[in-house]
Amino acid sequence: MSNTNVPPLGYAGDISPSQAWQMLVDNPNTVLVDVRTPEEWAFVGVPNLEGIGRKVCGVPWAIYPNMSLNPAFIEHVKDQAGPDKNTPMVLLCRSGVRSVFAARALTEAGFTSCFNILDGFEGNPDDNGHRGKCSGWKADGLAWQQK
Repeated sequence: MSNTNVPPLGYAGDISPSQAWQMLVDNPNTVLVDVRTPEEWAFVGVPNLEGIGRKVCGVPWAIYPNMSLNPAFIEHVKDQAGPDKNTPMVLLCRSGVRSVFAARALTEAGFTSCFNILDGFEGNPDDNGHRGKCSGWKADGLAWQQK
């Protein structure tokens, strides 16, 4: 059965990395769900929420190396973020694409407050093809760490 209260985008909306950080600071119930792969977490880095006494909920949307859809995505989010479907969630991927699909899927599953973080963790490539320098979590100067 589908959720009949799905917003026009299919999720609560798009926010900047800085707005996501502010939601995490202002509301201790907000959960950051990083939908990238464990390989991305290990090699590229992860948001660091230790300064606000929080942890990142890491649940891959797709499975590396073939990037097939994670069939247990919704269940893993429920296990890690909690089953309360009113919990605000901010979803992060590399560039803000996979997190849109994840936000839509969670909203369709009945979660009411799923936000996509625009430009993701690394953002768009710069003129030299390098990510993490012109947009996204890292470029916005938000806390992150290498695993």
